[in-house]
Amino acid sequence: MPTTASEFAQTAQDAALETVRQGQQAIVEAVKAWATAVEKAIPETPVIPYSDELPSPKEIVKTSFEFADQLLKAQREFAESILDAAAPVLRPSGGNGKSAPKAKVS
Repeated sequence: MPTTASEFAQTAQDAALETVRQGQQAIVEAVKAWATAVEKAIPETPVIPYSDELPSPKEIVKTSFEFADQLLKAQREFAESILDAAAPVLRPSGGNGKSAPKAKVS
């Protein structure tokens, strides 16, 4: 059982990620079953001119997630820079030499 706020948050995050993974796995299984069932019912697709020059679905997913990784990294760096810039007023003393009031826990 978590005893600190950080432990509680980590436990909640772990549980949420596990739930997401289970849901994703169920969807992957359903898509596999669907693809297998309809594979024979779909007629041959005609070749589209220049289609060999288009990125594959895997390439699109790869480049999209690479961009998302870069964007998330930039956002994290930005958030950390904001915290660094605001550090003088985020200290426990509130930046004025006095102790900040403690939050009440109900």
